[in-house]
Amino acid sequence: MGSRSGKSSPKVSSMENNHKEPFIIGVAGGAASGKTTVCDIITQQLHGQQIIVLSQESFYYGLSEKKVSQVQGYNFDHPDAFDTERLLSCLKSLKCGNEADIPNYDFKTYEKVFPERKVSPSDVIILEGILVFHDPRLRELMNMKIFVDTDADVRLAQRIHRDTVEKGRAVTVVLEQYYKFVKPSFEDFIAPTKKYADIIIPWGRNNNVAIDLIVQHIHTKLGQHDICKFYSNLYVIHSTFQTRGMLTIIRDANTSKHDFIFYADRLIRLVVENGLGHLPFKEKQVKTPTGAVYTGVEFCREKLCGISVIRSGESMENALRACCKGIKIGKILIHKDAEEGKQLIYQHLPKDIAERHVLLLDPILATGNSAVQAISLMLERGVQESNIIFLNLISAPEGIHAVCKKFPRIRIITSEIELGLNDECHVIPGMGEFGDRYFGTV
Repeated sequence: MGSRSGKSSPKVSSMENNHKEPFIIGVAGGAASGKTTVCDIITQQLHGQQIIVLSQESFYYGLSEKKVSQVQGYNFDHPDAFDTERLLSCLKSLKCGNEADIPNYDFKTYEKVFPERKVSPSDVIILEGILVFHDPRLRELMNMKIFVDTDADVRLAQRIHRDTVEKGRAVTVVLEQYYKFVKPSFEDFIAPTKKYADIIIPWGRNNNVAIDLIVQHIHTKLGQHDICKFYSNLYVIHSTFQTRGMLTIIRDANTSKHDFIFYADRLIRLVVENGLGHLPFKEKQVKTPTGAVYTGVEFCREKLCGISVIRSGESMENALRACCKGIKIGKILIHKDAEEGKQLIYQHLPKDIAERHVLLLDPILATGNSAVQAISLMLERGVQESNIIFLNLISAPEGIHAVCKKFPRIRIITSEIELGLNDECHVIPGMGEFGDRYFGTV
């Protein structure tokens, strides 16, 4: 976003959908930490998916004759050793659905070997390498980031075996490079990127339990990613161990009412904040306490209201009020089991709702019937479809299909997409009757 002079009219914008295909997984970690083995296990367990595995090592710069003669003084673990611009170009090409030519690198001659490997687009791309998290442009392309965290002594032993057997290097050369370049580079460039990881695997390839959990998580995210490819108006908030941990607590049937409310409120706040990020905004310049000018944005909140679907939706009102003080909140009560056309029991909406952006609040999107009724009522009152943002904690695919097909211009913000509905139309795995658990009427 470029800066503007105060005289120019501000440009009003809205956030773009960040769900693009294919699903890209980054796997980072120290040299010889077990990244390739982890990638192999993930690939084997992702049945039914077309997968490409790319290695950052393919993008080493070729060395000149002079550098080859002095190769013992060359640092292969430094960010400058990689042609990151070429890697970015290949990854962006694949992400846009185009073929890419991947270099072949010979570790004995330190040169690129032709012909290059032509790779076609795929469902999943796994990019592994010691520094794949170092460049923020690479990180931005990734849907999931995994860091393989292996003990330094284990990494050294595995490196000695790999470089002597696979790359034909002498043990003395391997050790000299390790203490001169590998160890310092790990501490300076690789270890700091651990903070960017969504998932950290301790002990590398020997931690089968962790890898199994990660594969399950990938399956969940792939399911979310697939349905998001169908609907550009569907947004799933960024998943971390924090969000997954909170979802685990509120899904647990044995969780106390106090803990259920506490962690549900935390998740609701995240969803509400994410939803607010989809409102129109305009550029704004402010002067900081240091006297400098900062060009930021200001959200257009003067025409905003919330509508809660009674009664579960009322659990989301406090978070909305905390983010938008003094916001008007309307109510809609819908009888889920009534005959078609007779579901609406009560409604109280702002009189000027047609002029407002609306945040529709309902923590569970199951069949979508209630949501369709609520949205239809707002459209009858003159609300523009594109001005409605539907906020919920979990969404079943059936409900997403029902809402998005009928109202393709509204936006749905959720924290997780479920497996589906059972025969009783309950969300699976779900979290039970949300309103009863939240308000203590179980």
